[in-house]
Amino acid sequence: MDVAVIAKEIKRDDLRQMYYYLRLTRAVEDRITALYRQGRIVGGVYTSYGMEAIAVGYASALEHDDVIAPFHRDMGAFLIRGFTPGEVLAQYLGKRAGPSKGKDGNVHMGDLRRGVFGFVSHLADNLPVAAGAALAFKMRGESRVVFTGTGDGGSSRGDFHEAMNFAAVRKLPVVFFCNNNQYAYSTPLRLQMAIPNVVDRAKAYGMPGETVDGNDVAVVYLAAKHAIAKARTGEGPTFLEFKTMRMHGHSEHDPAKYVPRELLEEWKKKDPILKAEQLLKQLGYGEEAYFHEVADRVKKEVEAGVEFAEQSPLPEGPEVLEGVFAMSAESH
Repeated sequence: MDVAVIAKEIKRDDLRQMYYYLRLTRAVEDRITALYRQGRIVGGVYTSYGMEAIAVGYASALEHDDVIAPFHRDMGAFLIRGFTPGEVLAQYLGKRAGPSKGKDGNVHMGDLRRGVFGFVSHLADNLPVAAGAALAFKMRGESRVVFTGTGDGGSSRGDFHEAMNFAAVRKLPVVFFCNNNQYAYSTPLRLQMAIPNVVDRAKAYGMPGETVDGNDVAVVYLAAKHAIAKARTGEGPTFLEFKTMRMHGHSEHDPAKYVPRELLEEWKKKDPILKAEQLLKQLGYGEEAYFHEVADRVKKEVEAGVEFAEQSPLPEGPEVLEGVFAMSAESH
């Protein structure tokens, strides 16, 4: 997209804020990965390395009362919604201070007070949840939008189809996205579907679709903002395909030897942080001293988060039942 268009549509402070969240997301996930390799984290670690612009871009375009039903590579969205690095790190360490209060040990977290649905590992299962929330907003006459997505592999599931179809028929205020990072675990896109672009599926549901550079935070932001505005004014859902590349394995235990090295080298040049820095320089919104200043700020925040998480207590045994089962008045 033309730099002049971006300068006209996005405020300087908003672009700089998105750059900060790109750096914070990368730093938090790098520290989580390090803790995992030290044996401090039990379970899987799934990062958004090289894909941070998607979550940061779309979450920055939402309004306060809007809701996210996230994908497991949406760390940037959690941070923008107010989850602190300390809370996130406590979550991964299974500590009481984490959003799930120690009941889970990785990214399966949410907080309805901050407009984020919790999710499980079946990667398109939050789309029907998002459609249900959007239906409630429409029935109540509320000016609220839900943003939800999955990966390219998740777009082949039945719950993806059901949510997209229902939302289109009812013209619900929801925006769907696909994080097309080229691989569903080890299965490349060409072996998943017979269409060239995931966005082609939008036509079957009668909703508009758009292919977006998922490594350009400004372009992601603008595409999300326009789709959100349409949903808010009653025009129904949009499907956005964010094209990107998964630069690490499916999870940190996966060396991803099935991915051609030359493909990774090609996408390394499109790193979202580098692209954001280039854009800020072109617009006169940032220079090397500013980038170093943000990096230092982020480093201090992550270090403080690690200290907070490590000092946080583990939950006591009986606490694992709290908030899991609904209790009737007679049972107390």
